[in-house]
Amino acid sequence: MRQPTGKVEKTSTGADLVIERRFKGTLEEVWESVTNSESTARWIGPWRGEPGVGKTVVLTMSFEDGAPDDEMRIEACDPPHHLAVRSFGQYAVFLEVTLKEVAAGEVLMHFVHHVDQPEMVGDYGAGWEYYLDRLVASRDDSPMPTFDEYYPGQKAYFTNQLE
Repeated sequence: MRQPTGKVEKTSTGADLVIERRFKGTLEEVWESVTNSESTARWIGPWRGEPGVGKTVVLTMSFEDGAPDDEMRIEACDPPHHLAVRSFGQYAVFLEVTLKEVAAGEVLMHFVHHVDQPEMVGDYGAGWEYYLDRLVASRDDSPMPTFDEYYPGQKAYFTNQLE
């Protein structure tokens, strides 16, 4: 099992799942990795549609069973610093990514999944650790992790933070 890094913070509407990752590169390069369909295809799945605030794109979750499509409405977009999207698929989710240059050639990603179903935080936490590690691997050409390195082993780590 890989070591989880995320934190769960209780909110008035549920919980925020917060995970950070550091990347070598510029803000623009990391932004490209999380917003360009060809880049997202390497770690989570490609998307199609016309991007823009208030518009909806369709993300194919390539590494989930059956590679389902998920409609994602773009709630906010401030390149290359902040992206917020809301899904209305099987699990309605609200996600935010904030990028910040912390040193020359080093970018910090602050990822937040606003969880309105706290009972799901263990599943979401392990899932996002997996996907964000896939993002890291896609950027540095290291071997891609497998989901069984995260789930179910990390589930209790996240669930226990709500107690």
